[in-house]
Amino acid sequence: MNIGEIARRAGVSRSTVSYALSGKRPVSDETRRKIQDVIDELGYRPNASARALANGRTSTIGLVFPPAGNHYTGMQLDFIGSVVEAAAAHDYDVLLSPSGVDSDRSFQRLLGERRVDGAILMEIRLADDRVDHLAELDFPAVAIGRTAHPESGWWVGLDHTALAAACVHHLADLGHRRVAFVNRPEQLLRAGYESAHRGLDGFTKAAAERGLTVRTYCCGDDAASGQACLERILHDDPATTALVTLNEAALGGLYRGLAQAGRHVPRDFSVTGVVAGRWAETVTPQLTAADVPAEEMGHLAVDLLIERLDHPGAPPRHHLLAPPISLRASTGPVGGTPSA
Repeated sequence: MNIGEIARRAGVSRSTVSYALSGKRPVSDETRRKIQDVIDELGYRPNASARALANGRTSTIGLVFPPAGNHYTGMQLDFIGSVVEAAAAHDYDVLLSPSGVDSDRSFQRLLGERRVDGAILMEIRLADDRVDHLAELDFPAVAIGRTAHPESGWWVGLDHTALAAACVHHLADLGHRRVAFVNRPEQLLRAGYESAHRGLDGFTKAAAERGLTVRTYCCGDDAASGQACLERILHDDPATTALVTLNEAALGGLYRGLAQAGRHVPRDFSVTGVVAGRWAETVTPQLTAADVPAEEMGHLAVDLLIERLDHPGAPPRHHLLAPPISLRASTGPVGGTPSA
């Protein structure tokens, strides 16, 4: 079924049907009702390409992120799912583009061919070519995270600085004096990933404020790397009694390394960090953590993007979230001297 058949049955021209569907030109109420009756009778639904031509919109948003490793983390999967769900509520589809910097071919096709009405950018870097490129084009976009200069942008961010600091203060209040920090992989830190840098900054400053002895580590996004990292921590300083992590993908390996070293959590060793809530609850004992509200962030990002699409001249807006630490079972006061 197409516009031509609707026009024939309604006794009007194809252009009149097109105008009635798009609203680009006035059509009399009587003619509009006649066309609508035919549409209702036939169950006609215009295809996406036709709608795009009619109203200049694709009803699709792009979700863009650079490859961050060999697999998606749980937090990334939660966020992707929430964006798809929120977009569907606005009658938008989502085009997933595992693209990177502004020279990337996939990213350029996304923009040059106008495959999407706007974009949501994940895995933001402090100096991010994608954010700069979209700003120069005045292309509607919302970032998940903040660049080093976020004042003029549209974004939804997690305050990794404050959250890492809150984890440190929680451990210090329990009497821990020797604490390790387990960050994301080294290549992401070198690339300027915002969460890795701001988390490290918050940890370092809070530890200095509390007078703690600390060591910091980069760790791959997988359990085997987590176990190897934990072995390095205990080798470098066997008196370490706690750690803070931003790396949820390595969490299972960190726990396994502690078990193999004979360190009971939380009697001998406390673990905390910044991870998605449902992943904090998959380990035993459950992780005391600042729970990343991935679902809320996805919905907020889509809402901001739709607002930007509907109101092109609106001033930039953003949301900076800092959820409280959820106390579970992985942290406790310092016990006896750990065995070597």
